[in-house]
Amino acid sequence: MRHIIYLLVAGIFFTGCKNNSEETESTVPQEEARETRDTMETAQVEVIPVSHATMIIKWNNTTIYVDPVGGADTYSEQDSADVILLTDIHGDHLDAETLQGLELGNITIIAPQAVKDELPDSLATKVKVMNNGEKKSLQNFTVEAIPMYNLREEAKQYHPKGRGNGYVIESEGQRLYIAGDTEDIPEMRQLKDIDIALIPMNLPYTMTVEKAADAVLEFAPDKVYPYHFRGTEGKADVEKFKQLVNEGNKDIEVILANWYPEDAAE
Repeated sequence: MRHIIYLLVAGIFFTGCKNNSEETESTVPQEEARETRDTMETAQVEVIPVSHATMIIKWNNTTIYVDPVGGADTYSEQDSADVILLTDIHGDHLDAETLQGLELGNITIIAPQAVKDELPDSLATKVKVMNNGEKKSLQNFTVEAIPMYNLREEAKQYHPKGRGNGYVIESEGQRLYIAGDTEDIPEMRQLKDIDIALIPMNLPYTMTVEKAADAVLEFAPDKVYPYHFRGTEGKADVEKFKQLVNEGNKDIEVILANWYPEDAAE
């Protein structure tokens, strides 16, 4: 069974400072009131890299699988999924055999129409289709489907606009962005108030390290993971990505996680 690296992003608690325009009517000193408010508005998020494009997100008491591939045994020591998000039809994102081996029960699978069309009926009936730009409320979350596509003419064949989804997941004012297979599209650059972002950078399928860093600097998430960074010529230089981002904005935390544990085991 593939070794899964656990990376605990929480204990990192996100502050609720995005609502700092609100006034608190209280005789409590301002700093103490702010700390009390922040404690009430925080959420605990754990991002567990599995491999390449696959991850598990634990958000308070909810477990979200993103693009589960690699066989059901890969997830045997994990909590069962409450929600599954699928981004695209390619084999590093969509693996019907893995999905069929998981304990699905009555859980929700969210996917674009193109992904649903690739699934056997036993799985397709569980899918809630989301198209680019749509939002759905799910348990205590809001999920928004963000476009993911290529900009370069020579790469448009890989990910045409409208086929796949990135996702913004939001709960209690905290926002996590999963970019999927995309370049530095306007829809990414225009995002606001992102707490955690997961950004791909592998050629020829997504974008360069430089483009990824430039986009991140524009929408300025609090934290960013480079992921999906192995291409036809090997792995992208994520250390350079971190350097470029921090040279442009030292307040963005770049988290270099192990998305390729099979390589480390060799």
